[in-house]
Order: sequence, then structure tokens, then C-alpha cells
Amino acid sequence: MASVTKEFEHLKIPLEELKRATDNFGSKVIGAGGFGKVYEAEISLKGAKHGCYQAFESWIWARRCRVLERDYDAFPHASDGSLDRHLSSNALTWAQRFKICVDVAKGLAYLHDHKDTQQRVLHRDIKSSNILLDNNWNAKLSDMGLSKLAPANQLHTVLFTNVVGTFGYMDPQYMETYALTKESDIYSFGVVLFEVLCGRLCFKYTNNRPLEFLVPMWKQSYRDKNLDHIIFKDVTPPLDPASLETFSDIAFQCLQYSREQRPTSSHLVKRLVFACKSQMIHETRHKLKHSDVVGTSWECNYVDELSVLSKGKGLFLHAFMVVSSYFASYLKKMESKL
Repeated sequence: MASVTKEFEHLKIPLEELKRATDNFGSKVIGAGGFGKVYEAEISLKGAKHGCYQAFESWIWARRCRVLERDYDAFPHASDGSLDRHLSSNALTWAQRFKICVDVAKGLAYLHDHKDTQQRVLHRDIKSSNILLDNNWNAKLSDMGLSKLAPANQLHTVLFTNVVGTFGYMDPQYMETYALTKESDIYSFGVVLFEVLCGRLCFKYTNNRPLEFLVPMWKQSYRDKNLDHIIFKDVTPPLDPASLETFSDIAFQCLQYSREQRPTSSHLVKRLVFACKSQMIHETRHKLKHSDVVGTSWECNYVDELSVLSKGKGLFLHAFMVVSSYFASYLKKMESKL
């Protein structure tokens, strides 16, 4: 980003500090892109406020960081790489996938906020490879090199600028009119949501053919109520129907051609949190159903346990207390991360 708002001036890191941390940009290279090489480094954060780090979670410094050579930007180090590398992994549960989406939506909500003196930030390159994950699957938005600042205290923002970004993720209206708005980021995020749901990138290569973009097919599958045809199948436990409905609905809304029909980032957060919580409950029930509690095989549905265990009242009472305690503590732990 070419400039930094005054409220974050104290977080700027001197160039000499970055040179020292990277051995004059000669130390460990962990990646490269259109804006230069990326280095892993440790830096000193004298005077940095923890609260600021939490607030500007999509673009802020960390002690262990990634340093971008060309613009000397520093990003939190992501030990698990970027989201695109994990889309087709069955190691990520649906609840974890939805939690990653919640994190990104919260980052977008902060960037798009127009209140007080904070300038609105339009990212312009939302995609799964720009979503970084730490070892607890917490997500951060990265790569602000294409972002644009917009004035504060304006409900709507339109910037006329050259079209840049990544094909497949770019807002069709932005490409046609050169008019950039916060809804352009929403469209790109909708593509990411479908990538998470389908377990693959939004494009694919075929022999001797042009690159094929999958978003039109995904949208048509939603319209035809044929999501089962595109959903990633290798994740267990499976998707909760209510979570799937909420998640797919909001993803489809993001991809509307009309910007007025796309959801705001704050509405995105609310709907994705609902989908995530619903999936957490579904996965907890699934764990209880397939585990042993005080010697009893839980092969029944959670809601049917009263009738199944009513013959052994003492056993049932103890088992119910154990299950209820586990269920409540697990949900409390997971919800605290949202």
C-alpha cells in the first residue's frame, strides 16, 4: 500500500530494521510473486499495541513475519501457507473451513468500514492464495499491493481506476466499467466461498484448451438445486443441511451481477457465523454418535438417547451429564474462536 493512515503510523517498521532482520534481503526466501520475493524474518515491535494488531487483523505486523522485498511490507507469518493449498485437503473439517471464511469476512468488514477517521480500504485482489493460515487455521488477508484507499465517512465509494486483479475472481462490473467499489471485493470473496465449498480452485487447465472458469457452472448448480454435484465429498463428518443452505445462499448472493444485490461485509459475517455454529453443533453430535461414553456405544441420534437408555436410569443419568458437559464445553471453546 502506497500510504498508511495516521492511526497506524506507529506500526511502521524502519527499512534498516527490515534489512537487519532479513540479512539485507539475503536470508530465507519463502515465496515470490509479482511484487517481489517474500522472506521469513523476526522483527522488534517496540511500541506496537496488541489491540491494534487485533483490530487491523487483515494487514498488520507480527514478530515472526513475512517481508515483501519490493514495497517492504511485513505480514504475519503463516506457518500453514495459503488457503488454496488446502482446498482439496480432507484434513480440514467443514467447521474449520467455515471458520476460515468467518475470519476473512471479519477482515473485509474492517477494511470496508467507513466510520470515524478510518479510510476505507478496497483490497482488489481477494483470492484463496491471498488468505494465509497459521497452525491453528486462523486466517489473515494478505497482499495489499493492489489495494486502494477511499475517503472516510462515506456510505458509498466509487473509484475509477485501471482494472487489475486476478481473472476468475474479478467483479464483472468492475471489468466492464472500471468502477471499483467495496462490492467488487464481495464478489471476489463469493468466488472463494464456492472454492471452499467445492474443494477446488475456480479454474482448471485442460489439454490444448483455454483456461476454463468454473464460476458459471457453480452458479447454475445452485440455481438448479444441484449442489451435491459440485460439493467436495472427502470431508467427514458431512455437511449439516442448514449450514449448507446458509453458506451456499450467501456465496451465491456475493456473485450477483448487480452490486446492489450483493451482501455487505457485516451481513456476510453474521450469516457465516450462523453457518459455522450450526456446523459445529452438527460435528459435535456426530462425534458423540460415534464414540463410547461410560461403556455405551452411541450408535443412536443425540436426540434419541432418552428412549434408548431409559432402562438403565443410573447409567443414563451419568452418561447424559458427561455428554452434556462435553457438548457445552466444546461449543463454548469453538464459539470463542468466532
